Amino acid sequence: MSQSTSHILMIRPVNFGFNEQTAGSNAFQNRKAQSESANAQAQMEFDEMVSILRQNGVDVIVVDDNLEPHTPDSIFPNNWVSFHSDGQVFLYPMQAKNRRLERREDIINGLEDNFNVKHIIDLSRFEEDGKFLEGTGSMVLDRENSIAYACISQRTDRGVLDLFCKQAGYKSVTFDAFDENGRAIYHTNVLMCVGSSFAVICLESIPNPHEKLLIKESLVSTQKEIVDVSFYQMNHFAGNMLEVKNKVGGTLIVMSKNAHDVLLEEQKKVLKKYGRLVYADINTIETIGGGSARCMMAEVHLPVDS
Repeated sequence: MSQSTSHILMIRPVNFGFNEQTAGSNAFQNRKAQSESANAQAQMEFDEMVSILRQNGVDVIVVDDNLEPHTPDSIFPNNWVSFHSDGQVFLYPMQAKNRRLERREDIINGLEDNFNVKHIIDLSRFEEDGKFLEGTGSMVLDRENSIAYACISQRTDRGVLDLFCKQAGYKSVTFDAFDENGRAIYHTNVLMCVGSSFAVICLESIPNPHEKLLIKESLVSTQKEIVDVSFYQMNHFAGNMLEVKNKVGGTLIVMSKNAHDVLLEEQKKVLKKYGRLVYADINTIETIGGGSARCMMAEVHLPVDS
């Protein structure tokens, strides 16, 4: 099982904007940045990122969002779906009601033209119980070692996580994480990224020394070189990266320009041992949407139809 893939699903926004329904738990959103041109700017940033990925040899599958229903966060598909190398597709329970509308059967049906979907496991029923697990935002998956790292929050329920792990064949490593103001971090992929041979993590966001040690031991035992980022770097989305393959098997480490700009030279040097650093300027998407490059990419690990 490979940690990364060259097939990436991305959703082009048609009505991107500040989402009031998610703002309560996402400290990265900035209401003041909202403007009438936000969607047009987000579309420009989206198109540029797709172009950069394709120039680097990535197979990017772009699907347009629909005008109705209104889904301001549709640009972040990794929260509602994940695709796995055994042909399984997981659908996830989302906290915000308008984010639940992002789940689209037609997108999965469209992928079946080129990929083998064997089984869809729908966990969205947990929404009725107020329990949530927002995909690979809530979980950072070490696919090669079948480990799901997850910081528990309003959007990441331990019970639903346990069920995912049981059905996907993973084990979980859970912890609590907080920003410098003591607010729970809403998604694990804001503070952490796991690649084939490296892990980026904001260790100072994990106050419990036992949990911190447990995570470090897990990463070291799976041969990951740890790049520890600060709160400041995390706040500029330095934890929100994704390892991606290109069509000839080269490794890319994809991030935003903001994330790249706050990395120290020695941190970049470590990462460059494991892949080419690829970045795009997605400042509007980050500032208004509260998510970054990793959140925009849903990796398609499904078997390719021969």
